Amino acid sequence: MKLTLRVWRQQNADAPGAMASYQVDGISKDMSFLEMLDTLNEDLILRGDDPVAFDHDCREGICGACSLVIDGDAHGPERTTTCQLHMRSFDDGDTIDVEPWRASAFPVVKDLVVDRGAFDRIIQAGGYITAPTGAAPEAHATAVPKPDADFAFEHAECIGCGACVAACPNGSAMLFTSAKVNHLNVLPQGSPERETRVLDMVARMDDEGFGGCTLTGECATACPKGIPLPSIAAMNKEWLRAVRKR
Repeated sequence: MKLTLRVWRQQNADAPGAMASYQVDGISKDMSFLEMLDTLNEDLILRGDDPVAFDHDCREGICGACSLVIDGDAHGPERTTTCQLHMRSFDDGDTIDVEPWRASAFPVVKDLVVDRGAFDRIIQAGGYITAPTGAAPEAHATAVPKPDADFAFEHAECIGCGACVAACPNGSAMLFTSAKVNHLNVLPQGSPERETRVLDMVARMDDEGFGGCTLTGECATACPKGIPLPSIAAMNKEWLRAVRKR
């Protein structure tokens, strides 16, 4: 395959950025998208040019670090992480636009790499438990109703990649925040912080500059793990319940 890549290049958060065009040839349809970018960078290095900076880690669809906007879609045209997107999803001769996450709360570090530290600060605001649970066997001794366990597990699948923010017209982090809140709030160990967790994490989310949720659904569509949109409604119920108790 021969492709034209239009890639966002930006030296740092304060520098102006622009799309740069590159030609890549000899791309196999079995390559992952990141392997294709590796090929591009090898060519750039051989020419003495600065390689394109992009984020990655496991390359197994687990961590979500490989976050890119591809042709306007978070993670690309398939519901998966960018590292698990393969070039067979594209055609020979295609022009592909590659950009970083677009959100004011995710400032560009360089090129396609953004700082998602805002997510860490949201979790720090309330993603903890004070109940001592001991070792794993002791923690497992606390019975959790099957519906609660399933609900918590469903929301624990969120890998914090930020696709929900990148896909949302308002740059909202409500799907991420609701997933983290719902994961802990239905479990016995998370009950002591149940009310303050919602208020603290949502307040932190607002302080970080994320936009408001309008329930448009782009977040759930973009999520590689398929976190359900009703999570947002469930989180809002928790929030209102906690506010009324104060």
